[in-house]
Amino acid sequence: MIKVTIYKTDKHEYVGFDAQGHAGYSDEGMDIVCAAASALIINTINAIERYTSDETSVVTDDSEDAQGLIQFRFTGEKPTHDADLLLKTMILGLGEIEDDSEYEPYIDIIFEEV
Repeated sequence: MIKVTIYKTDKHEYVGFDAQGHAGYSDEGMDIVCAAASALIINTINAIERYTSDETSVVTDDSEDAQGLIQFRFTGEKPTHDADLLLKTMILGLGEIEDDSEYEPYIDIIFEEV
């Protein structure tokens, strides 16, 4: 299962996320749930890095034990409007996958206040 933990402040500002795991929907290389989630997550990180001035930290560990771990954090005061919008778009896409009854058992999105 892919587990995505979204971190937000008490003011509902998103400040980062962790993603870990493999969906297990299908064989490696054929897993459309894993591919969709990976594309959304990686594209969001790349877009924030390329199109915003936000300072971020990205830690990845794709070893067997880490199960595809990605940790993303904003390191500045708070995300810019553009970065916030990009992150909300990722959350929307991941949520659509989770809301689909066929794919729901393979992805879990958790919101955690920090």
